[in-house]
Amino acid sequence: MVDHMEIALLIVEALIFIFPAYCANGTPVLAGGGTKMDFGKNFIDGKRILGNNKTFRGFFFGWAVGAAVGLVEWHFLGLPLLIAIFTPLGGLLGDLSGAFLKRRLNIAPGGMLPVVDQIDFVVGALVVAFLLGLVHWEVALTALVITPPIHLFTNFCAYKLKLKKNPW
Repeated sequence: MVDHMEIALLIVEALIFIFPAYCANGTPVLAGGGTKMDFGKNFIDGKRILGNNKTFRGFFFGWAVGAAVGLVEWHFLGLPLLIAIFTPLGGLLGDLSGAFLKRRLNIAPGGMLPVVDQIDFVVGALVVAFLLGLVHWEVALTALVITPPIHLFTNFCAYKLKLKKNPW
């Protein structure tokens, strides 16, 4: 028999765990512009490394916001301090990995790559958390399952608010 309370608690635990990475991933668009993280350079395949949408300002703004959210969770909810600070960084590195992959596949910055667009940042955050030994597989799997619909919804809202050019 399915224990609905256990499932609900697992979802809440996963949301608390991944929320700093969500915030880090979602806020660079608010900082906008600045020096491109790839300095406009191409990779050995002749294609841009990351593209115009990945900037140092957005990256560090996203990390600062994600870490600030993580520190609030650390203070009030007991989120481990290393998770609070480093999962937002992992989330942003996961997003950069997704951008790198998209450039290799000839997908323009802002173009859609289903599944990767929804979970690259979660995978990055989870890699960091696993390296630190600070996440259980149940929480990790739950975060992966709940993120795509949340990500699609929040991106659609950002699109409607004219913060993003595409609804994905």
